[in-house]
Amino acid sequence: MSNLTLAGLNERVGQELGLSGWATIDQARIDTFAACTGDHQWIHVDVARAKRESPFRGPVAHGYLTLAMVAPLAMEIGIIPRDAAAGLNYGIDKVRFLAPVPAGARVRLRVVLAGLEPKDGGQVIMRTQNTLEVEGAEKPALVAETLSLLIPAAGARRQ
Repeated sequence: MSNLTLAGLNERVGQELGLSGWATIDQARIDTFAACTGDHQWIHVDVARAKRESPFRGPVAHGYLTLAMVAPLAMEIGIIPRDAAAGLNYGIDKVRFLAPVPAGARVRLRVVLAGLEPKDGGQVIMRTQNTLEVEGAEKPALVAETLSLLIPAAGARRQ
């Protein structure tokens, strides 16, 4: 459970909210993502060809698969305040894919609270800076500025 509260969020702006555990991006996950999205580009799903022809010497995860890892890893960290009834995806202001994620690599997410925007009814848009790190790599796989709409639970103290 999150140690954050809606009333205490302002104090955390500019601070790291947490670091997730490691998640493996194995070939099975890459293949499942390809099946779900219809993106069967060979650099992701053709292991033999990727080993022969790819500049990465093997298959790599889809950029959008790495982006899709942000939400579940952020939830693992506990970025939704405990007194929020819900935290909903509201948008993404900026994403940069900085480095490939080779099949079999492990990634983790680092989240910094970048800002808050109060809305009507005690709702808040929470802006976070997300960095998806690749184990053993110099550069992160991606950085993404995401927005979440926080809806207060009944009786929650508002900012």
